Amino acid sequence: MSARKIILSVIMFLYLTTFCTPPVWAAPQVVGQSAVLIDARSGKILFEKNGAVRMAPASTTKVVTGIIAIELSEPTDIVTAGKNSTIVEPSAIGLKEGETIPMENLLYSLLLKSANDAAIAIAEHIAGSVPQFTALMNQKAREWGATGSNFVNPNGLPDDNHYSTARDLAVIAGHAMKNPEFRKIVATKVKVIPRADDSAVKWLENHNRLLWRYDGANGIKTGYTRQAKQCLIASAAKGDQEFIAVILASEGNNIWTDAKTLLDYGFANFATYKQTDANRPVTTIKVADGTKNVTLLTKEDFYYTLPKGQTADVTHKIELNKNIMAPVKKGQVLGKLKYYIAGSEIGAVSLIAQEDVPVKTLTFTVTNKSVPANPLLVGALVLGLFMVWHIRKRRRRMKSSNRLWINRNLLK
Repeated sequence: MSARKIILSVIMFLYLTTFCTPPVWAAPQVVGQSAVLIDARSGKILFEKNGAVRMAPASTTKVVTGIIAIELSEPTDIVTAGKNSTIVEPSAIGLKEGETIPMENLLYSLLLKSANDAAIAIAEHIAGSVPQFTALMNQKAREWGATGSNFVNPNGLPDDNHYSTARDLAVIAGHAMKNPEFRKIVATKVKVIPRADDSAVKWLENHNRLLWRYDGANGIKTGYTRQAKQCLIASAAKGDQEFIAVILASEGNNIWTDAKTLLDYGFANFATYKQTDANRPVTTIKVADGTKNVTLLTKEDFYYTLPKGQTADVTHKIELNKNIMAPVKKGQVLGKLKYYIAGSEIGAVSLIAQEDVPVKTLTFTVTNKSVPANPLLVGALVLGLFMVWHIRKRRRRMKSSNRLWINRNLLK
């Protein structure tokens, strides 16, 4: 083979291997016993190590407590600390029984300083008791798609029946980070809160060291017990991308390098694409027994994730609920818009009603005017018509009887 052909063959080989095959990356190495990396926009799992294994979540539990409190209360709500808030283990802000404090300040105490007493005060304020609040935690976690967890307290203190998974915590964190108030709190490095007692804890410094050490870091929550070891839910955003990393049972300072390794892996190797905006009209459908048709809108934005350098054709299919009947309420979920790449489903968004659709009312016509059908009015009308008919029938019978009597008299 000539030298020219050899050179051309080498160039062709390099072109094919460099530009025409998808890149293959080495999986990140983490010390933590369990870990997950997801694209926060699409929810796609990009890396997993024992992601579905039950683990002690320690204070990452407080993400659940915090987002429930934000969704079910107002920042200005005044919370009165009960006795149970004063007898928990540190970390704490030293709540005194009967002390009043705004919910917003409790949330900063919970999510920055990881205050266990704040978690108890929040739980009792929201649900009346810790058991009732933990029942709510489990219910909400399942609604969000976290089905492998069981919570028995709002702060993550050790209990054999209190567990979660890295995958579940990633799902919960993804839900929480959609809330602007939650995002603001977990991205805060330092917060000073007022307290009635000047000697009480007021300076709150976030335990999440990544906020100082990693470019783009914006949350979320640390955790530690002897049983759980070092735990962290970390998030970071750069440009239009955001990733969430969960590491459980790591060792010492490795928790920070584990998080950095996972986040770097996400930003270096994956691209996030937006397919659909929220509130986009998709289709118009008939509503059985309704006064009109209804337009369906996408409930939320839809994103998907691909390895950098790859492209794909995304198709979609509308899937409606069965037996859609009036009345329909604005915002009611009536179906799904499912997305596919090469025939495989990559996700879906809910389709919601754009407006109310009331039940169609029966009508009847009187002197060319359409009047709503009132059952009592209809009954009275029918009865009146029957009486008129009956009276006329009797008159006809009486007239016939009289004619017969007259005729008989004439014949005599």
